Amino acid sequence: MKFGNKLTILMLLLALASLLVVANSNEETIVMQKKLEKCEFPAIFNFGDSNSDTGGLSAAFGQAGPPHGETFFHSPAGRYCDGRLVIDFIAQSLRLPYLNAFLDAVGSNFSHGANFATAGSTIRPQNTTLHQSGFSPISLNVQFYEFNDFQRRSQIFRHKGDVFKELLPKGEYFSKALYTFDIGQNDLVAGYFLNKSTDEVKAYIPDILDQFTTVVKDIYNRGGRYFWIHNTGPVGCLPYVMDRLPIKAGQVDKVGCASPYNEVAQYFNKKLKEVVVHSRKKLAHAALTYVDVYSVKYDLISHATRFGFEHPLRACCGHGGKYNYNEKIGCGGKITVKGKQVLVGKSCKHPSSAINWDGVHYTEAANKWIFDRIVDGSYSDPLISLKMACHKL
Repeated sequence: MKFGNKLTILMLLLALASLLVVANSNEETIVMQKKLEKCEFPAIFNFGDSNSDTGGLSAAFGQAGPPHGETFFHSPAGRYCDGRLVIDFIAQSLRLPYLNAFLDAVGSNFSHGANFATAGSTIRPQNTTLHQSGFSPISLNVQFYEFNDFQRRSQIFRHKGDVFKELLPKGEYFSKALYTFDIGQNDLVAGYFLNKSTDEVKAYIPDILDQFTTVVKDIYNRGGRYFWIHNTGPVGCLPYVMDRLPIKAGQVDKVGCASPYNEVAQYFNKKLKEVVVHSRKKLAHAALTYVDVYSVKYDLISHATRFGFEHPLRACCGHGGKYNYNEKIGCGGKITVKGKQVLVGKSCKHPSSAINWDGVHYTEAANKWIFDRIVDGSYSDPLISLKMACHKL
């Protein structure tokens, strides 16, 4: 047998051994989970952008109007979606009420947590206004300031009794709560919108993640122990990215997504995972779960028909162009058709079969599909389900 053949066989055996080690490790994790008690999270505190904003930006800068919310809430509900978001399904799964936005003072109940996410938020503060760039001034560090203030002042008011006792969380909830994160997508897109190159965007990712780590550490120091962290999705498959950013020949993958932007998202996710692993060593009493929503979302877009969806790269609530998306007249805007004012989104008659809602965000149906794949821990590191995420493995 030639040396080259022997080397090939040896490499195959080593690869097989590696796979067996991983398989055994995964099996041990699953067996271990069965022996543990399910976690009883009394509250959720969420941080993020529009993928998990349940009313923050709407409260601060004006309500996201119809047809947002039409599928489930049957009226606008602060979400840039026709219905519920992944964070809503997380709360529902844990038998907790849907999270009210911290910034939404009208009719809110914070007894089981609060949502600090706002649409357009980034991890790293932007040097532009919301009007100039579309990115929120409520970056992740500001969301932490809000949380810090909420934690302190909620207890001051709760001790006064009356209605405050019913509407604000118990002090012990802050150390027993699940802290969820879904943020980072806008940091990548913001760079491209400022005409930065892929290398320039990659270059500032370490700084972004340093700031992310600081916030996680600060929450830990305030008593937070259980963290459920989503990576960022395939931004190169979003209509508003493909419509606004240049895509050269040969940069479109077999699905129709823009490869360079997805590659940057994957690079960000790789580094984010490294940060999470490192944080486990630094934060001795924390349980940090990294959730690969990128793979779930890309799988959904790649095999849309198989999963009962259609036109995965087109906005449902939109108007015109290759992707049914118009930067200047978005979902809920008005256009003139044959002399009459028509609401953009009227053409979106079947959002349950669409993946993309408005060019930026997913539909409720897609969000539910995504949640159903991540809830059991199949895409988590470690392989731990949502209801077991208080345990360190």
